[in-house]
Amino acid sequence: MTGPAKTPRRAPLNRDRVLRAAVALADEIGIDALSMRSLAERLGVVPMALYKHVANKEELLDGMVEVIVGEIAPPARGADWKDAIRQRILSARQALLSHRWASQVVESRRHATPVVLDYMDSLIGMFRAGGFSVDLTHHAMHALGSRMWGFTQELFPTPPPPADPEARAAMFDQLAARYPHIIEMATAGSRDGGSAPGGGCDDQFEFEFALDVLLDGFERLHRQGWDSTARRRPTGATA
Repeated sequence: MTGPAKTPRRAPLNRDRVLRAAVALADEIGIDALSMRSLAERLGVVPMALYKHVANKEELLDGMVEVIVGEIAPPARGADWKDAIRQRILSARQALLSHRWASQVVESRRHATPVVLDYMDSLIGMFRAGGFSVDLTHHAMHALGSRMWGFTQELFPTPPPPADPEARAAMFDQLAARYPHIIEMATAGSRDGGSAPGGGCDDQFEFEFALDVLLDGFERLHRQGWDSTARRRPTGATA
């Protein structure tokens, strides 16, 4: 005679499991729909059980950012400073593209956790290992801005053009009369063999283009021995 079937033992709840479940749930339902209650339901616990591992929703979001930063590939061994930084940032971009809500959360954080600081410190260390002064490294990090996390903000949101070809052509004709330079640039892709007019930009290409422009500029300034004190000196002042 066999005994009653044993109920599968649930994995113990810990901070890492809570955070990874929150990331997975946000990937499914979106960050705005994520709540402590919905996360508790996903984990099969009461909401109060979560507060043993995260104090509140803000701490949960901080931890979710930590999980994503943990997905960024480690620094490449043996690479020069420019390749190492480029690879690290592009890995950060890949991590954020895997979690479309992540940039919104990164921008909303009010303080940096140790994991976030570790990542920033590694980038600074790559500049310093490349011979950059602390001064130039400081300004390079400011210039990178959110790009160090793999994303940038668009200047303005652009609605998609009408699907109907005739309506789309009429819309571009009307806009071209008032904004000729914007429309010239927007439609350049079709004339150059690229995307169709109004089809949008290649975000990855644009991101890498801007990143390379910045890195090339940093390299030029480093070779010139650039120092911000000369730039800050009032006009006409002598050293």
